[in-house]
Amino acid sequence: MPLSIYQASVPVLVRALNNLAAIVDKAAAHAEARKIDPAVFINARLAPDMFPLARQIQSASDSAKGCAARLAGIAVPSYADTEASFPELQARIAKTIAFLQSVGEAQIEGSETRTVTMRMRGGEVNFTGQSYLLGYVLPNFFFHVTTAYAILRHNGVEIGKMDFLGVP
Repeated sequence: MPLSIYQASVPVLVRALNNLAAIVDKAAAHAEARKIDPAVFINARLAPDMFPLARQIQSASDSAKGCAARLAGIAVPSYADTEASFPELQARIAKTIAFLQSVGEAQIEGSETRTVTMRMRGGEVNFTGQSYLLGYVLPNFFFHVTTAYAILRHNGVEIGKMDFLGVP
């Protein structure tokens, strides 16, 4: 049986978001144990022109929920992007996972050829569902998840590759 567009999207996104939540838990515990203001991590960046941790997590969330919604042909949920604490970021991740899990496999199946239109800075870009998922969503989503991981790792949180992969 060939891999379906649903199998290549929702379960992959949910797993990575669960792994991200576990990493954020470790960051919160690290901050508490070392008496570091959590805002130090939440506002940390890898470079001055990059988004801080909070925005990386918001962007991963936006990418994931946008993917499921667009592939299913439903409205993309709008979140306020106001998270400024570890509990708020965890709630954002959990809300995103709950939304992804609410989108049924039948809603996404067959969307490989559906036209997906994205409004970007330079104007509208049209994709097929498959090219949107494989060429835009997954690279963008994992860029933000990886960058969130790298910000925390760079700032001393004791996490490693197995945390990123979600392997015990």
